[in-house]
Amino acid sequence: MHSKNSFVQVCGVDDAGRGSMLGPLVIAGISLDKTKLRKLSLLGVKDSKQLSPKLREELYKQIIELVDDYYVARVPPKSIDASVRKHDLNQLEAKYMAKVILKLNPDTSYVDSCDVNPLRFGREISRLSNNKKIKSYHHADSRFVVVSAASIIAKVSRDRSIARLRKNHNLGSGYPSDSTTINFVKTYYESHRVLPTFVRKSWKPTLKILNLKSFQ
Repeated sequence: MHSKNSFVQVCGVDDAGRGSMLGPLVIAGISLDKTKLRKLSLLGVKDSKQLSPKLREELYKQIIELVDDYYVARVPPKSIDASVRKHDLNQLEAKYMAKVILKLNPDTSYVDSCDVNPLRFGREISRLSNNKKIKSYHHADSRFVVVSAASIIAKVSRDRSIARLRKNHNLGSGYPSDSTTINFVKTYYESHRVLPTFVRKSWKPTLKILNLKSFQ
């Protein structure tokens, strides 16, 4: 406990941009006193995927004002590629989630599990964050308001990173399902014979453009 008044700090952690071909993977965490959870719900906080970009931006500001602390970590494409090479992208995400939790130092943390086995993922984050109390679930972003709030912070931070890149490049959303993104990577590679540093070289659509079977 943090003081004799027994404040209980609750934390939520989520990611944004995991499936993207370019830009950072963003891991965000928020922490607040348990008594403020209802206020978070009253703001209309829910999973960022269910909100319009405009509403996410508005809620981002309100969440930051309400919470006691927040932290955003950006994982660059180079680190993502190195992890994919070792087949441990989940491990990389666990490491960054633990980093966020250590920074916020809460009593209990709720995390959105990217691992098929949420318990294993939670144990790994606990190990990496000095045995913090971790509650790891699938779809935590739609089940727990603290994780919904973290998902909004992560998504807005990630969108801002992409917006900065978009000032100089017509790169679409960054996701492989977006033909603008695929065309940007293809055209850039054809004219420069290298890829920009913000493109993830280990992603299958990128490998296809590079004419490679696997990422070495």
